Amino acid sequence: MAATGRSRRPRRDRVRLPAMPAGCSNRPMRSRLAALLLLTVPAALHAQDAGSPAAYLAQFDRDGDGRVSEAEYVEHMSRGFGQLDANGDGVLERDELPGGRGRPVTLPDYQANLRHQFRKLDRDRDGFLNLRELMQPPQG
Repeated sequence: MAATGRSRRPRRDRVRLPAMPAGCSNRPMRSRLAALLLLTVPAALHAQDAGSPAAYLAQFDRDGDGRVSEAEYVEHMSRGFGQLDANGDGVLERDELPGGRGRPVTLPDYQANLRHQFRKLDRDRDGFLNLRELMQPPQG
């Protein structure tokens, strides 16, 4: 025990990471995080509004076949882009992005990201999302 009456804990050494090379930054990571937010925020909001898993699926499933095609997924999720695009120019500028960070994103780029996201969600690779796939987070 120390003279103050408190026990002294051993000091833990901190792990030091190597310095980043000159000219490098974490901007690509920030851009990816902004894109991820663009993909997940609208989905999370829709899931909360839907009330039940079946109602959530029905929001995407335009033809009523009980599954979601890539076109249905992209069409539905693109509505979030339109809501964020305050000036309606087809580009989400920095001030329109969640958190006000990241590079501008065009609608075609956003939709390409949605298609990529759809392929990650489509775990059985049948070209459609069932309710289980739609509700699960995308895989790495």
